[in-house]
Amino acid sequence: MSKPRVFVTRRLLESGLSLVQEFCEADIWFGEMPPSREEILGKIAGQDGLLCLLTDRIDAEVMEAAGPGLKVISNCAVGVDNVDVSAATARSIPVGNTPGVLTEATADMTFALLMAAARRVVEGERQVRSGGWKTWSLDNLLGADFAGATLGLVGFGRIGRAVARRASGFGMRVIYTDPNPTAPQPGEEALQVDLDTLLHESDFVSLHTPLTDETRGMMNAAAFAKMKATAVLVNTSRGPVVDQPALYQVLKSHQIFAAALDVTVPEPLPTDNPLLTLENCIIVPHIASASRQTRQNMSRMAAENLIAGLKGERLPNCVNPEVYGREQG
Repeated sequence: MSKPRVFVTRRLLESGLSLVQEFCEADIWFGEMPPSREEILGKIAGQDGLLCLLTDRIDAEVMEAAGPGLKVISNCAVGVDNVDVSAATARSIPVGNTPGVLTEATADMTFALLMAAARRVVEGERQVRSGGWKTWSLDNLLGADFAGATLGLVGFGRIGRAVARRASGFGMRVIYTDPNPTAPQPGEEALQVDLDTLLHESDFVSLHTPLTDETRGMMNAAAFAKMKATAVLVNTSRGPVVDQPALYQVLKSHQIFAAALDVTVPEPLPTDNPLLTLENCIIVPHIASASRQTRQNMSRMAAENLIAGLKGERLPNCVNPEVYGREQG
């Protein structure tokens, strides 16, 4: 019996790659850079399944190019803003993602960025390498304190709540805003407030919101104007949540103290982007989930979603479960 045919837009780590290659006839893109739009449209034709990354735009045109045999789209990421889920649902195609598995790694990275920006770690390292460190002094690279500071979480899902648990160990007060709040669990002492209150009161603002029409550009000039001049902004969610030109202006004029970004627009950020000229802005290449075990788990989960869809089974992690009701109805 012939194996189902699938297109995989990038090489998975071994935990997922072995599953896909064993069960499927897989066309895997091994290039360092993502496949182009034209290459995706060409390779998807006639495939039974698609396993993609957040760098791939999967819209109705791609689904049409695949043809009526496309049974499943598996996105190797938590967010699915790169996939037109509505278009998939209209075609009764389940869309899978990899939630939960990267929560702890992303929360760890959030705190790493909070501390690096607040304590000016990158500036200090550059000072040493450049020969700028001349002697110990009382006022060299003064940063922000954590104990007793207020951490504001924009989004209180799995990752936001994991960050709240870490903050308790630093003696921080935690506040949060979320349109669909869930009650804090033991070890997650946090107070729900509105966004304006959060921006006014927070010493640290950390973004953990999905990218939606409402959150796109939410951190803009008006939002930054409500923040403390001593505040630190960290974004490990999605790049478009932050208005980057506005962020550049407030960092350059020291209207806020510092920022650290794991995500940007575009990705990768061009080397001539003005944010890269600022000492008080740390930018890393979208690596919040980049621990060895986390990325192995993501690869495995994406493969398991793909294979379940090809078998006609319910995806272990499905973002549009209504397709099953649609099929049954």
